Amino acid sequence: MQDQPTAREPLMLVAATALVLLWSGVHPYDPLTWLLEVAPVLIGVPILLLTYRSRRLSPLLYRLLFIHAVILIVGGHYTYARVPVGFWLQDALDLARNHYDRLGHIAQGYVPAILAREVLLRATPLRRGAWLSFIVISICLGFSALYELIEWLAALISEEAAQSFLGTQGDDWDTQWDMFLALCGAVASLILMSGPHDRSLRRIGVA
Repeated sequence: MQDQPTAREPLMLVAATALVLLWSGVHPYDPLTWLLEVAPVLIGVPILLLTYRSRRLSPLLYRLLFIHAVILIVGGHYTYARVPVGFWLQDALDLARNHYDRLGHIAQGYVPAILAREVLLRATPLRRGAWLSFIVISICLGFSALYELIEWLAALISEEAAQSFLGTQGDDWDTQWDMFLALCGAVASLILMSGPHDRSLRRIGVA
């Protein structure tokens, strides 16, 4: 990702997110599932707007958050088990299921890893190194486990809604796969994005 930030870019990304969100809210496959899936976006966007002037994030992180938001929003519109691109891959690669949810759980580790890394570097005495990476990965795994508990709670409240929200597609090991992929995403993110993230932080004056 080329890192040439402008002051307006985060606001443009928020506007683009809002447009995708509006599209997804028009006749979603299951309205309750849509609300559950896009809830992180509905919570996160106001926080980003409120902190835009006082605690602006790095350009790279804003871009990653936008990509993650789109993944969540598209999954909410169709439900993860019914996203068209997942069916296309299923047919092209002769897969047993729609794997769009796997992409979502990789992103669930990949993007929050950079968010956690940035918050820890800017708000705590932690410095770059093994301890920072360990804590970031632990946070991502904890967040992934929390999400699985939320899915479990949804299943207890409404079995019908849970079928779309969980999206297990008959996989008895879906919960374990979800957390494992979030772990893989977090590790891959730290390996691939730490350098670009440091450069992006320097552009906003964070050493």
